[in-house]
Amino acid sequence: MPIARLVRRSVLLLSGVALLAGCAQGVSSPPPSSPRGESGHPVTLDNCGRTVEIAAAPRRAVSLNQGTTEILLSLGLADRMVGTATWTDPLPEALATAGAAVPRLADDTPSFEKVLAAEPDFVAASFASTLGKGGVATRERFEDLGVPTYLSPADCTGKDNSGDGDGVRTAPLTLETVYGEIRDLARVFGVEERGERLVSDLRARVEEATSGVDASGVTLLYWFANSEAPYMAGCCGAPGVITRALGAENVFDDSREEWPQVNWETVADRDPDVLVIGDLTRRSQTAESAEKKIEFLESHPVTRTMDAVRNKRYVLLGGQAMNPTVRTVEGVEKVAAALRAYGLAE
Repeated sequence: MPIARLVRRSVLLLSGVALLAGCAQGVSSPPPSSPRGESGHPVTLDNCGRTVEIAAAPRRAVSLNQGTTEILLSLGLADRMVGTATWTDPLPEALATAGAAVPRLADDTPSFEKVLAAEPDFVAASFASTLGKGGVATRERFEDLGVPTYLSPADCTGKDNSGDGDGVRTAPLTLETVYGEIRDLARVFGVEERGERLVSDLRARVEEATSGVDASGVTLLYWFANSEAPYMAGCCGAPGVITRALGAENVFDDSREEWPQVNWETVADRDPDVLVIGDLTRRSQTAESAEKKIEFLESHPVTRTMDAVRNKRYVLLGGQAMNPTVRTVEGVEKVAAALRAYGLAE
């Protein structure tokens, strides 16, 4: 049975004809394009401990996290996408027009039924939690319906997601893992040359941003979200990539948790030179925007006396720059520029 018909039958069984009709009316599909480079198919990938087989270049892909969405858009694949979900930031200007043509299934985590209603032939996600229990659905549920799935290697390579929280890094993340994801997805869609061009461009940007920068002795703190029990970056995720590229030090380098929750007394005690602040537009935690974070820092009795707060040494980054994505490169650029502006990097 063709995949589209199999998925459509499954939606009917799961949700009923009425639900399917309601979802279908809310999703418009971009016109299909002719898959390019299909001579390279079928494609078989070893992805996060699973063997994934893609018989033909996808024409109806769904990306369940903004990170994978931005890779697909950067590869020029908007016309092969029928849905995106789970957003923290607006798209960068260069991707905004292409992204506007892709239906947004949900700002946060969509239901399994909503995703199936888009009749996907490929599903990608940035986080294991998205394709696991408590997320959209497990990879097995999609694959049982003939829909191959892909998980960003950055969330499984050198990382243990078995406990609570956002996982623990067993080895530091590098941008090579992100570049590997780009190449994987380019291969899946038969656009390998685009993938290589994108990787080359990102490498060149990192080289330019870090050329001549020596921030040794400079301490940084990365605050993603939440003011009551703030999520601060540990040593070895995307913020670690930024920190190591600049030769600086993260004040929570002693934690291998991806985003440990730290009390403010400990933050103040470590007194970093610069605060790298997540500027998010989502509304799932307290103090999401940079404005709210800075307002908190400058009014709270424990944090307002910190050196970085008194001297307003802030760097504002979108959430995607603080996650393992193509925009981690943007994080390197912005932090490097800020350290130069503050006179903290040679």
